[in-house]
Amino acid sequence: MTNSMTGFARSETQTDAGVLVWELRSVNHRYLEMNFRLPEAVRAAEPQCRAAVEAVLRRGKLDASLRLEQPEEGSRGLALDQATADDLSHALAALAERLPTARAPSLGELIQWPGLVRRPSPDPQALRRDALAGLESALGELAAYRAREGARTREMLLARCRTIATVVAQVRERVPQVLAGLRDKYRSRLAELDLEVDEGRLEQELAMVAQKLDVDEELDRLESHVAEVEDALERDEAIGRRLDFLMQEFNREANTLGSKSQDSETTAAAVELKVAIEQMREQIQNVE
Repeated sequence: MTNSMTGFARSETQTDAGVLVWELRSVNHRYLEMNFRLPEAVRAAEPQCRAAVEAVLRRGKLDASLRLEQPEEGSRGLALDQATADDLSHALAALAERLPTARAPSLGELIQWPGLVRRPSPDPQALRRDALAGLESALGELAAYRAREGARTREMLLARCRTIATVVAQVRERVPQVLAGLRDKYRSRLAELDLEVDEGRLEQELAMVAQKLDVDEELDRLESHVAEVEDALERDEAIGRRLDFLMQEFNREANTLGSKSQDSETTAAAVELKVAIEQMREQIQNVE
């Protein structure tokens, strides 16, 4: 299966402490690189998070952020810190004795006292467990996203392979015509110069020219590379680097074909090959 390295996913997990929200963004990268932004309460679970990612992704740069969205402040779930309350009560009583005419603070003012009212801390183990479950859900969505993108890329690559195969077949059919044209051109030129032709020497020279212009090896390699790409697209593994290498080989053969060209049609075919190869190369940069 061909997978893209570009993707986005989001998941929400309801917990007793609030809602855990994962956001995953991945782009192309030579290797698998991960960057996590985690709340302090979940930071200890980062090794397990990395292991979960490695079980799903092979290549790409992943930015993963997790945030805990807690309910708005209110009386529900709040607890009075008894020790702080006792200390504050004793302090207020002492102040009342010293300043009998001072106004006593209201309950609304007292509840703002730092540390007097607190929200119970969530169970860290349960929070980490819920965070990992949410990450697995997000990774499943990310993998599906990357698979959809990869399927579209695969179809594009196969279409370009068909284009290359068609161009190679056209050039292969054109080669004998080019050689025949060169033969006629040389004979016509000799006739214009009114020179006596040594048929043996002429055939020898024509054979040397034909050898220099021989592109059978380049065409065979191009066909072989097409088959390699099609084979790679059927593999259930990371194929991006293999495809990138094949693009280099495609370019080498297309350049050689262009340098050996002796007619406009073959030159145009070499240009068409390079355009198709460049289009493939751009898409392959995102293949896992």
